[in-house]
Amino acid sequence: VPLVESGGDLVQPGGSLRLSCTTSKFNFNYDTVTWFRQAPGKEREKVSCISGRDGSTWYADSVKGRFTLSRDKIQNSVYLQMDSLKPEDTAVYTCAADVVTCSSYSYNYWGQGTQVTVSS
Repeated sequence: VPLVESGGDLVQPGGSLRLSCTTSKFNFNYDTVTWFRQAPGKEREKVSCISGRDGSTWYADSVKGRFTLSRDKIQNSVYLQMDSLKPEDTAVYTCAADVVTCSSYSYNYWGQGTQVTVSS
């Protein structure tokens, strides 16, 4: 598994978490990195993406204004800051990377996922 996610946890509604996606296997500073999430019984959903070409970001409507995606090239990492969390954000969050555009759903490199649970 070339990508490693961390930061998932149990948090109360309205709380915040920061997820990290990193790898020691290769330099992915110029790859497009996308976060997906999948809740039990639901299809996988694309949450946010940062372009490897120009650093532009994209967010699903469901998280726009609450989540922020950023990249630290020194750390070879991508971070998903999640604020104002809602119970419907509960899911396994997985990052993926490749030399593709943010419109792609096909990635060569994936992590195993980290669980985010939003509950009181």
